[in-house]
Amino acid sequence: MSVKAKKHLGQHFLKDELIAQQIANSLTENGYQKILEIGPGMGVLTKYLLKKPLTTYVVEIDTESVEYLQNHYLNLTDRIISKDFLKINLEDFFGDEQLAIIGNFPYNISTQIVFKTLENRHQIPEFSGMFQKEVAQRIAEKEGSKTYGILSVLTQAFYDVEYLFTVPPTVFNPPPKVDSGVIRFIRKKDFTLPVDEKLFFKVVKTAFQQRRKTLRNSLKTLNLSDSLREDSIFAKRPEQLSVNEFINLTSKIEKDAI
Repeated sequence: MSVKAKKHLGQHFLKDELIAQQIANSLTENGYQKILEIGPGMGVLTKYLLKKPLTTYVVEIDTESVEYLQNHYLNLTDRIISKDFLKINLEDFFGDEQLAIIGNFPYNISTQIVFKTLENRHQIPEFSGMFQKEVAQRIAEKEGSKTYGILSVLTQAFYDVEYLFTVPPTVFNPPPKVDSGVIRFIRKKDFTLPVDEKLFFKVVKTAFQQRRKTLRNSLKTLNLSDSLREDSIFAKRPEQLSVNEFINLTSKIEKDAI
């Protein structure tokens, strides 16, 4: 018995053992005792995670995959969470314990997985996974690039991000139409912001919504004072600002509102 890939779930099952092993080994295993794999499918990556001296859990929405895992990975059965990762509360399953996130992520929800990880960063010191290549590159990109954007800034504000390797379509069943890329996030020692977090997210998102404009124009909706808008930083476009410059910009906007 094997599981049929379902298009509506964005499933592309990895069939290359070596790549599965490489993804499993991309975890540093520092700072946590538990791993949560998202979308294990038929367990090609899971089997390598189970060999580690850590406790592996999986979260899988596809009932056919859940049944397959229950039948083939008997030592995993009580650690299969048959729910949608995007809808679960991690604390319900792990309390306040630290855990790593890993997976061959469905392309259609991969950015939502990143945002959920950022929301739960106090609990997730490490994250490693496979994305569509251009999404992986975008997350890891630095300022000055056309692909640097909201995901790059928000992720890199809290994690050190590294693009690890590219994966061709031929190692999947069914093969996707594009290359994939594996990236790893390692949480920064200090993963709090010296500014209001909600405002930081708002500034970054608003700036990149009109990325071709200068910040003076793209941030108009924030009702900034004329004197602040004269600051030289507002003559720049959003992709020219490093993560730290976005934090400084948020700080200036915070003080301006007082």
